[in-house]
Amino acid sequence: MRLTSGLILPTVLLLLGGCGGGDDAITGAQNDPNDFANGNNPVDSFSPGSTGDSTNTAGLEANEVRITMEVPGGVAPDAELTRRNLRIVQPDRVSVYTTNTALQNLGSVPVSTRTDDNGFTIIAFDNGLPLGPDVLIDASYGNVRLRALAADADRDVKINPFSEYLVRNTLPGYTPGQFQGILDCVADASGELCLNKYVWSTLADQVHDFEIDIPSTASLASALDLLSDRGDFARYVAAMADYALLDESSSGKISASSADYNSVFFGVELGQTYLEPSLTNSGQWGARTAQEERLEDQFGEGYVYPALTLTSFDAFNIRVTSLASDIPYAREALIHQAGNNFFVRGSDLWKLNTHASSPGAATLVADTRLLAGRALYQSITGRGSSRIIGWTRNPYYLDAYTSKPVSDTTGPDRVVSGYFSAGKAIELEVSGEELKRKETLENHYLSVLELDLLRERGFSLDSLDGRDYNVLYLATQFGDTNTPVTFETGFGTWQISGSTITQSQRVTTVSRDNTGTVTTDNTGTRLESWTISNRTSRLSDGDANIGRLNLDVSTASGDFQQPDLGIGASTPDGSLLAFNLDDSGFGDGLLIAAAQTSTAAPTSGSYRLQGVRLGMTSDTNHLSHLENALLTLTGPSTATLTPRTLDVVHTVSVETVTPPELREGSPIALTYDTSAGNGQAKFVGPSAILTLEGFFTEDQDQFYLRLRDTVGGEEQIGLVMATRIP
Repeated sequence: MRLTSGLILPTVLLLLGGCGGGDDAITGAQNDPNDFANGNNPVDSFSPGSTGDSTNTAGLEANEVRITMEVPGGVAPDAELTRRNLRIVQPDRVSVYTTNTALQNLGSVPVSTRTDDNGFTIIAFDNGLPLGPDVLIDASYGNVRLRALAADADRDVKINPFSEYLVRNTLPGYTPGQFQGILDCVADASGELCLNKYVWSTLADQVHDFEIDIPSTASLASALDLLSDRGDFARYVAAMADYALLDESSSGKISASSADYNSVFFGVELGQTYLEPSLTNSGQWGARTAQEERLEDQFGEGYVYPALTLTSFDAFNIRVTSLASDIPYAREALIHQAGNNFFVRGSDLWKLNTHASSPGAATLVADTRLLAGRALYQSITGRGSSRIIGWTRNPYYLDAYTSKPVSDTTGPDRVVSGYFSAGKAIELEVSGEELKRKETLENHYLSVLELDLLRERGFSLDSLDGRDYNVLYLATQFGDTNTPVTFETGFGTWQISGSTITQSQRVTTVSRDNTGTVTTDNTGTRLESWTISNRTSRLSDGDANIGRLNLDVSTASGDFQQPDLGIGASTPDGSLLAFNLDDSGFGDGLLIAAAQTSTAAPTSGSYRLQGVRLGMTSDTNHLSHLENALLTLTGPSTATLTPRTLDVVHTVSVETVTPPELREGSPIALTYDTSAGNGQAKFVGPSAILTLEGFFTEDQDQFYLRLRDTVGGEEQIGLVMATRIP
C-alpha cells in the first residue's frame, strides 16, 4: 500500500498552478475560476474556468474524497441524468482496497465513510490520500460493478465506465516488475523524488474531461466497447500509462527559470453540425489560426498574444517543468451537405475563441522531449447575445520536441508539437448566475500543429538578413463558388535581403468543385516577392520587438495592422520561422521556414512523426492525424514509415461522421533522397505516389515535410513534422 500525506499533492499542484509569466493571457488562464456550486450536477452547468469535469470538493477535509457513481442509461434508465448520458445512482456497496496487475483484492485500506448533506459518500483515508494506482475504490449497483483509482487530482472521484476503462486497460498491461517500479516511484520519499508519481492523480481526473456520449440505452459492456473504439480516448490512456513508467532519471526541468514563447498554431477540423435545423447532420470542415486579441476598457488597451510559458520548478526535491498556454484563434468553416451543397461560415460568424491549457507539470526527457497529459479549458462565445455557445475540448497527450538549450540560463529556442483533440459546441442558457447546458450544436475533431518559438526582447531582422531558407506551407481555402474546398501545399526556397523575400515554390492543390468532383494539380509555382517586417508587441512595460513578424505581399504593415499574408515569429537566432497564414490569397494555414544547411543529411535514427493529412473522394471527406507515427532512417538512401493515425471520415451522401478511429499499419519501405543538398530531403513510397518532401534542420533532429498520396481513389495532401527520438 502506497499512501502519502494529504497535504503534499494539493500543495504541489497549487504551486504549479502559479507558475508562468509573460505579458499576455497566460496569467489569466491560470487564474480562471472553477466554481461549481456544492452538489451541482454537471449536466446542468458549464464553466469556462474548468477543463470539462465538474469539481465538488466543498466541505472536504484534506484526506477526504467525494465519490459519485454514474452508470449507463441501460442500467438505471430512471435515475438522475448527468453529463455524457450517464445516470447518477447511490451505490449499494463501496469498498476500498489495494490491488495488483491482476486486479485482485489484496486487502482493505484503513478508511472511514460518511454521507454529506447532498447524499454523496465521503471517504476519509486514515493514512493520507493515495497517489499510486494500487488503491481502488470499488462500487456496486445491483449486479453492476465499477472501479476507480482512489488517486484523483481534484478529490471528486467519478466511478463510471470511464474510470472502469482506465483500471482495466492500464494496470493489467504492466509486468509485476514495472508495477513495482511505479509503486517505488510513488513511495520515494528521499533524494530526488520521482515526478511521475503524480501521473495517476492527473490521469484519473482527466479521463472525465472527455466529452464522449454513451448511448442512453447502453449496458456497461457496450459502454466499455464504445470507449475502446474511440481512438483518441484509448490512445490517450495508453500513452499516459507508458508515461508513468519513466523514473526519476527522466524527470527534468528546462535550464531557464522561466521561458516565454510566441505560439504559431494551426488546426484543421472535420466534424458534424447541428447548429441550423436545415443543415443538421451535415459534415463540416474547419480551420483555426492563432490570432492576437485586442482588449480595451476605460483604462486603455492591451493585447493577448498567442503564447506558451515553460517554468522551472523545484518542490520537495522534485525537478519539474510546468507549462501553461493561451492561444486566441479565429475559425473558418465550410458545411458540406448531401447533394453537394456548400455553406461558408467565415471568421465573421465566430467571435475570437481561445485554446488555453490548464497549467501543470511535464517531464523533460534528455533535454529534447517534453511529455505531459494536457487538459484544455472550456470557453464561451456569444455571452450576452441571443445564442451563447460553450466549447469543450478533450485532453491530449503531449509529446513535443524541444531544442537543446544553448546555456544554463536560456530555455530551448523551440517547442514543436502535433496533437489531436475532439470537442463539442454546446448551446447554453442563462439561469440566474449560472449557465445551463442545452443541445449539442457541433461535434468537432481537430488535428493541431503548433510551433512555440522563444521570445527575445530586442529581436532584430538582422538575424534573417542575407540568409537562405527552405520553406513549405499548408493552406485551406473555403467558399469559392466554383471550387468550395481547396487544400494547397508549397515547397521551395526563400532568400531574404533586408525586408525582401525572393522565393521559388512548387505548389500542389487538391480541390473539390461544386459538383463534388475532386481533382489534383501539381503544376503551380509561386515566384512573387514578399515583404517581412518586425511586428512590435505592446507589453505591460512598453512596446518591444520580441520576435513576432509580419508577412506582406509588398508594403510592410504597421505594428497593429493586419498584414496581407499573416503573422508569425522567429527563433532568436533566425534559424526557424513560422507563420499563421490568415486570409491570404491562398487561404488560412501554416508556413514554416528553416535556414538552409550544408550539414550532411542524417542517415540513422528514429523520428516521431506528427501532422495532418487531408483526403477527399467524390463522396467522402477524411481528416487523418498522424499520431506519433515512426519514421526510421535505415541508411543513406532508405527509410521505413510505421503508420499510426487517428482517422475521421465524413460520408457526404448519408451525412455521417465517424468518431476518431486509431489505425496502425505495417512498416512501409521508403526511398530516401537528399541529393538536392542544402538540407532538402524527399521520401518516396513503393508506388511512387506517396511522397514526403521537405527539409531537415542543421541539428539533424527535425524534418518538416509536405505529404502527397493517392489511396483507393482518395486524393491526400498534408504537412508533417518529424522530430528525433532520443
